[in-house]
Amino acid sequence: MHILDIFETNPTTFSFEFFPPKTDKASADLFETMAHLQALQPSFVSVTYGAGGTTRERTHDLIVRIQQETNLTAISHLTCVCHSEAELEAILERYAASKIENILALGGDPPRNLQGYDRANDAFQYADQLVRFVRSRLGVADSRGFGVGVAGFPEGHPGTPNRLLEMDNLKRKVDAGADYICTQLFFQNADFYDFRERCDLAGIRVPILAGIMPVTSKENLARIAELALGARIPARLLRAVERCGDSAESVAKVGVHWATEQCRDLLDNEVRGLHFYTLNRSDATRQIYDYLGVKDSQALARRAAV
Repeated sequence: MHILDIFETNPTTFSFEFFPPKTDKASADLFETMAHLQALQPSFVSVTYGAGGTTRERTHDLIVRIQQETNLTAISHLTCVCHSEAELEAILERYAASKIENILALGGDPPRNLQGYDRANDAFQYADQLVRFVRSRLGVADSRGFGVGVAGFPEGHPGTPNRLLEMDNLKRKVDAGADYICTQLFFQNADFYDFRERCDLAGIRVPILAGIMPVTSKENLARIAELALGARIPARLLRAVERCGDSAESVAKVGVHWATEQCRDLLDNEVRGLHFYTLNRSDATRQIYDYLGVKDSQALARRAAV
């Protein structure tokens, strides 16, 4: 389903993000996870993307498999890094042939195994250029072409300390044709509400989806701080995790409780969508749904709209 149709039929969207598995065993485990989460009837699922090598090929393969073997709407990440225009054209043609209708267009970072990679070799340097390129290609649905999403950063873009300039850059992506914004994960809703107001002041009127990642372990918390571009971990959350001592089960409960309260507050404040970073697991997301008192995304959307 095209993302515009999804927004039209869902006053609040609920979506899940996965990363491409590296082995056949991991692929089988992921599809078992998807079977569990499919019962929650998400608005869509997305798959992350590693520039270069087998990782990006696994993204393409996984997206097509989701499209062919499940009833889920799949959205593929696509980055500027490590791509010629011809390569991007071929990817979009493959997706169109497989009836993939939506893309999340990102600037991207060079792979860690390509030290000193020269970005001058890339067809596009910035995400707004990629958005414009994707929108210029005919999608599978109709004359609208591909649906396109872009990233937003409630705590500020790590590469753009000037927040006024950051919003100018985000507005440029939206003006290039982005249909919605999906944010980086955050742990303090005040950051999201401030970001949403900044978007409004900048004249950005597309839906903004809030990125949520439940903490599942102390190791996971440390990795979030490293990989999520310096995400701020509130002292109250750190203190709650420390009270758990060596109990992994208690840490997971704290993480689910924190994320559930985030979601409840966001829904109360009319968030347009919740996007769960699942880490290819289903337990935490399913527990959040349980604690919110609903069985599936459609029911949750109806309740959020009341």
